[in-house]
Amino acid sequence: MKRGKFRVITLTSDILILTASYIFMSMLKPAGLKAYIPSHITFFVLLAFLWIIVSFAGGKIGRGRIINLRTLFSRVLAANLIATSVAALLLFALRDLGYSRQVVFGTALTATFLELTLGSLYLAFRKAPLITPAEIKLSERELVARSHPGDASEIIPDPSLTVRLQEGCSRVRAEAFSSLINREDAAQLAIVSTGEAFNIQNLEHSNYTCIINLKPMNSIRKLDRFLDTVNSRLVDDGLFLCSVETLEQRVQRLKEKFSPVVWYLIMVPDFIINRVIPRMKLTGGLWEFVTGGANPPFSRAEALGRLSRAGFAIKQEKFAGNMLCIKAERRSAPVPANENGYGMIISLPRIGRDGKTFKVYKLRTMHPYSEYIQDYVYGLYSIADGGKMKHDFRVTVWGRFARQVWLDELPMIVNILKGDIKLFGVRPLSNHYFGLYDDDIRDRRIQYKPGLLPPYYADLPTGLDAIQLSELRYFDSWDRNPLGTDIRYFARSMYNIFFRNARSA
Repeated sequence: MKRGKFRVITLTSDILILTASYIFMSMLKPAGLKAYIPSHITFFVLLAFLWIIVSFAGGKIGRGRIINLRTLFSRVLAANLIATSVAALLLFALRDLGYSRQVVFGTALTATFLELTLGSLYLAFRKAPLITPAEIKLSERELVARSHPGDASEIIPDPSLTVRLQEGCSRVRAEAFSSLINREDAAQLAIVSTGEAFNIQNLEHSNYTCIINLKPMNSIRKLDRFLDTVNSRLVDDGLFLCSVETLEQRVQRLKEKFSPVVWYLIMVPDFIINRVIPRMKLTGGLWEFVTGGANPPFSRAEALGRLSRAGFAIKQEKFAGNMLCIKAERRSAPVPANENGYGMIISLPRIGRDGKTFKVYKLRTMHPYSEYIQDYVYGLYSIADGGKMKHDFRVTVWGRFARQVWLDELPMIVNILKGDIKLFGVRPLSNHYFGLYDDDIRDRRIQYKPGLLPPYYADLPTGLDAIQLSELRYFDSWDRNPLGTDIRYFARSMYNIFFRNARSA
């Protein structure tokens, strides 16, 4: 409903309620309507005039002003009290005191009661919830279980292998590992429990079909170098089985170990000591010297990302106790590790105008090494309605908050100043995401400069196909009227962001 039409309806309703209240209170008097309607008409006109003026000024009338019961009661009571008080004062000042207090104050009280009653009913219908199954927030274990349903069902665990593995790890982890490989995969098998690349390099044979490391990834100091060495000792499509205690599982273990009071006392220091200090350039070396680099907590995203960077494709994940067991397949040689670290400000390669790649600046909202598993996350969960990855476990808790309030986009102002992007335009995409688009839309896309605010916030499409159609409509409109299109789309986007709660996920 348009704002002007809404105001006409609410204003008309307000006058009708006031008139009905005036008539009702006049009917209650012994002399009836014939006596009190003519004698109190001056009062009613004055009250109606003030009623309307104060209602507009106080926000009682107007779309978007009354949004819940608190604003309904506060605005209606305040506006009506002021209007009635001013009317009574004016009548007193004019020495016009021949009015019935029952009619004067009864009209105001009755009208207020009716407005609050009808307003409450309106809000109840307007905010009536759509009863649908709520979106379930899945735990890390549930996500892993849903990601690989029945992947190991065709593999019959080798009892002798389980016994061998139990010599270096728990029974539950040994059973999990043995359920991930078949006899053909284990044709040339190496079982180790080491955190040193030297020990991998000096294995007896030159190449293996499978290497199982019983030492968790958390206990390996130079993990990138270690994984590169494992890669070099495997045949093409060879398997590497390993395990890691993820951040979520570590938190759960500590919660079970300590009382709630102790847990809340150690939560912040634990996060600073084990997550913040090791990641900072100034303190990372000191942390390694003091702790020996022992047992740093890894998120699930970082563990999988490190494997992917080392040339492995993630084939299966499976929890065994509090350890995540991972089956990875060698696909290529490792790519160089990111030597620049993962600071708060990051730059990401994105496809720009004419297909040129440029750096987009953002606040980091994902776990380290997340950039290496975008295709893996897409393969598991596909695209959510807003165009983001569904169930994207790469995003940190801080990152979800930053995306909701647009903090992560602030550094892109530098890209606007550099001329890489404009304020409004299609979203600059990564190579992987760009490859998901249809060929004709990719060709059309690179003819335009990308923007900070994409057409998504104006149209709110659901799904990748709808997003592509939305962008095509924007391009067609922009070709006809560039400035007018950007202004119109920007205005619609701002409305959706502020009034329809459109946010980045």
